[in-house]
Amino acid sequence: MDKASAEKRINELSEQLKYHNRKYYIEDSPEIEDFEYDAMLRELEDLEKEFPEFLKEDSPTQNVGGAAVRLFAPVEHSVKMESLQDVFSESELRAFCEKIDAQKTEFSVEPKIDGLSVSLEYRDGLFFRGSTRGDGVTGEDVTANLLQIKSIPKAIAFLGELEVRGEVYMPRESFYKLRERQELNGEALAKNPRNAAAGSLRQKNPKITAERGLDIFVFNIQRISGREFNSHIETLDFLKSLGFHTLPTYKKCKNGDEIVKEIKRIGDTRGELSYDIDGAVVKADNLSYRTELGSTSKFPKWAVAFKYPPEEKETVLKEIEVAVGRTGALTPTAVFEPITLAGTSVSRATLHNEDFILQKLIGIGDTIVVRKAGDIIPEVLSVSKHADDSEVFEMPKYCPSCNSPVYREEGESVIRCTNADCPAQLLRHLIHFTSRNAMDIEGLGPAVLEQLLNAGLISNMVDLYRLDYAKIAELERTGEKSIENLKNAIEKSKENDLSRLIFAFGIRHIGEKAAKLLSERFGNIDAILAASAEDFVAIDGFGRILADSAAEFFSLPKTREMIAELREKGVNMTSLKEVGDNRFAGKTFVLTGTLPTLSRSEATAVIESFGGKTSSSVSKKTDYVLAGEEAGSKLDKANKLGITVIDENIFNEMIK
Repeated sequence: MDKASAEKRINELSEQLKYHNRKYYIEDSPEIEDFEYDAMLRELEDLEKEFPEFLKEDSPTQNVGGAAVRLFAPVEHSVKMESLQDVFSESELRAFCEKIDAQKTEFSVEPKIDGLSVSLEYRDGLFFRGSTRGDGVTGEDVTANLLQIKSIPKAIAFLGELEVRGEVYMPRESFYKLRERQELNGEALAKNPRNAAAGSLRQKNPKITAERGLDIFVFNIQRISGREFNSHIETLDFLKSLGFHTLPTYKKCKNGDEIVKEIKRIGDTRGELSYDIDGAVVKADNLSYRTELGSTSKFPKWAVAFKYPPEEKETVLKEIEVAVGRTGALTPTAVFEPITLAGTSVSRATLHNEDFILQKLIGIGDTIVVRKAGDIIPEVLSVSKHADDSEVFEMPKYCPSCNSPVYREEGESVIRCTNADCPAQLLRHLIHFTSRNAMDIEGLGPAVLEQLLNAGLISNMVDLYRLDYAKIAELERTGEKSIENLKNAIEKSKENDLSRLIFAFGIRHIGEKAAKLLSERFGNIDAILAASAEDFVAIDGFGRILADSAAEFFSLPKTREMIAELREKGVNMTSLKEVGDNRFAGKTFVLTGTLPTLSRSEATAVIESFGGKTSSSVSKKTDYVLAGEEAGSKLDKANKLGITVIDENIFNEMIK
């Protein structure tokens, strides 16, 4: 490769890796698998070695990928929280071992927990602060959320200063429960336990963190006063004696052969674990020798992480099942001859959508290649061999649950059922209707709703307002107090603002913001029912897709009948919003970057309370761009267009 091509490729890889670092470490929503990221990073490392003149200080090979996102107070780490150099083959592993003087140290081998790295600090025996790794130098103070993790000791029998490092993770059982709740609520599903754990630990409300079932393994002493240790394994034994939840296995090995054997053992048993690991860590055990070896700008020279390759296997596709979700989306699932992946038996995997099936030409009887994305969610990768009589699978033309026609909108990959009363969608519709941001009926959680459905006490949303409480009393686990609380919650929900009711209907494309716009623009449900698609599209902030969706929903006879019945039961049908101060009326704000103290939702609420609105994109119609740290292309565009840019301090002056 010539220099010009190398420089171009290095720049491309650097930008891609920086983007994926942000998605993984900061937004907790990765778009690629670890092995794809690792392959790009390895290619960049090789190119920078071959062409060192193009190595930059901000290269992803020189820096930890994370950063403090300032949702929480920053914490400067007294001891840098380094990341580890990855190796992917036995030969690379042995090459590392050969660099270590076996006369000076043995090795420790531990499973590499797939979670979020944190620091725990203790003073005089009490836990006083916990923080994320961030970029290794500065993290976020997440003490309140870490206090929700039961296995973190709040007090220890050591009175000096102690800082330990651990990995917060989400057990698989907790992960499956979270995805089940998300699916029922029609939310985006967590992709893997690691990102679910990271998102749970960064919740502004510690109660949400407490609900997620997080756990931790502590694996290192960062600093300690009044005690000295000779070996790493000695420190792990000490931490265990203090009550820390340490790694379940850590083994001392003398040479490369023993290390390879232990890594294979860990890999063979990882499917039996109740949590995810994405590799094994090999460390020099002698602590004074570690100091002698030191670190690079990014990695310690005394440790590496061996990454297990994603396991893929072939099997025969027996059938394709199609399920219906809350929004009416039809999702195909492959059912195949059982195979073992990552230590567990797998016989089902997602096929995503119709386009995926057509792209891969998948048919019953084909031999398919399956893997576990992130070692947790099975997915079909490709077809390795088509059966002789194979025909590409066709998605059904009618809903498999209610036999109503299905449709696919232009530009979408999802096929949906046309029947809003489809039984497969009913439970999910009810869960959404009663959820916190909709009608907020406390006591009507998924389990209770399912119990009422199974008992035949409800069959639609209106039935929630004509419940037979005498029959509910006959159900299991329903005492007088819980029934009384339920009555009160249902009565209270009748007083909600019209915007909540509109959002609770679960209209396609109509979220909380669009529901508020409808409520405030028309004032009552009758005006909305009398409006046309053109009336809706005339609303500032409403596009054609939202307008057509709203017009279609409110024109349906079933919708009008449901609204009439809800009105009869006393459900409020008018907007309750009172605008006292309209200083931002007619003004459009765009938010970008991370603000010092306000979340985007909080800033949006303030703007709307003063009669303004927010937009996701900068245009000539934008009045203000409220910019925080790491503001990107939106800030550049605002400056180019001459839009007024303000920070949080100026914003606070504007709302005094």
